[in-house]
Parts: sequence; structure tokens; C-alpha cells
Amino acid sequence: MVDKKRTYISRVENYRSNITLKTLFEIVEKGFGGKVRISIDL
Repeated sequence: MVDKKRTYISRVENYRSNITLKTLFEIVEKGFGGKVRISIDL
């Protein structure tokens, strides 16, 4: 569903690679059908 290689997803899952916000949004929205909300409290 997400246009990422299986090896990349595995590296992210195993904390061997960082994930960009764009990729996080794609995985959550396309892969899980959810929404990402980010808030910053100062």
C-alpha cells in the first residue's frame, strides 16, 4: 500500500533507520487509514 521497500520498513521497525515525517504520514494514512496529529506545547 505504501510505496516503500520491505527492507526499508523493516529497518525503521527495528530502529536501524530514521523515518521522515512524510513517510510516517504515508504509512499511517495509506497503510492504516488513520490520521497523524502533531502538537507542540510551549
